[in-house]
Amino acid sequence: MKAIAVLPGKPNTVHLRDVPKPILNGKDSGRSVLVKVLRVGVDGTDKEINAAEYGEAPSGDDFLIIGHESFGRVEAVGPNVTELKPGDYVVATVRRPGSSIYDQIGTNDMTTDDTYFERGINLRHGFLAEYYLDDAEFIVKVPQGLKHVGVLLEPTTVVEKGIAQAYEIQRRLRVWRPRRAAVMGAGTIGLLATLVLRLRGLEVTTFGLTPRPYLNSDLIEAIGARYQSTRELPILEAAKKYGPFDLIFEATGASSVVFDSMQALAKNGVLVLSSVTGGDRKIEVPADMINLQFVLGNKVMVGTVNANREYFEMGVRDMAQAEAEYPGWLSRLLTHPVKGLENYSELLDKLTSAKGAIKVFCEVAEL
Repeated sequence: MKAIAVLPGKPNTVHLRDVPKPILNGKDSGRSVLVKVLRVGVDGTDKEINAAEYGEAPSGDDFLIIGHESFGRVEAVGPNVTELKPGDYVVATVRRPGSSIYDQIGTNDMTTDDTYFERGINLRHGFLAEYYLDDAEFIVKVPQGLKHVGVLLEPTTVVEKGIAQAYEIQRRLRVWRPRRAAVMGAGTIGLLATLVLRLRGLEVTTFGLTPRPYLNSDLIEAIGARYQSTRELPILEAAKKYGPFDLIFEATGASSVVFDSMQALAKNGVLVLSSVTGGDRKIEVPADMINLQFVLGNKVMVGTVNANREYFEMGVRDMAQAEAEYPGWLSRLLTHPVKGLENYSELLDKLTSAKGAIKVFCEVAEL
């Protein structure tokens, strides 16, 4: 079968290759599920892996099949699989267990291992292929009514986990009812964070660089949130006007925004950091004031990465609610389809050059 792969450690080696189709048979097939891939989303992670910034091949191979945002249809199941059947639409989780105690209890997204296993990212092949095989434990059913937007489930789980963790942390307060939220960044994750927070009834202000109107600001306003360009009103000034914010979800990839967000946070507020920043940028911040406000205001800042099955299932529920409350909204995020695995160059090019792209994805096969 065909697959899109890279040679880890060597920049710009993305290519199409033939690999063996996985087969569902043998003594270990009891809980296995064979899935035909229909769509796979791509994001900055795939671009960075192709640039050889990180990522390793699975043991025994010198290549890594990329793609971690999967959506497919079950082709066959092992004899011990009762929760799935051929024809079901599914999404696979990304992280696979290591050896820590957290991995053993199903929270492998919280692993303390130095080595981690992620499909399409590190030491496990991904989903930009015609088929994949996996254990039913890591495969989540998607209702047929969501098949047209199912490829958005994996990025939605990043949001689900971060927001769920914020509420979990604030159980310490006995009562925590956040009213005002801010989302830093209006890209795919920022848009999905805005949606999930609106579904929970919060007043949301989403910050982005581009002055409105454009598609992203239109999408934000269509679900009753507020869009604010930081070119027109900086974060700290906007916080005085619309905040302070009880919950801030940061998804810009700019570390300077983190420190502005810390100052925009309300007492008892939670700042969720979801973006990964590299480099050695240095900025001057009012460190004493920030520290004082965090201590006296019982504020929390927490990082979040990846997601386990719990958040995939949570994402399915929220996506279903979104389709009911805001019909067609999720579909508008799927801006740049690329048909066929053979067009892998176009797929990655659109990540950097496509104007107005929200979600770039490969149509591997017909829905």
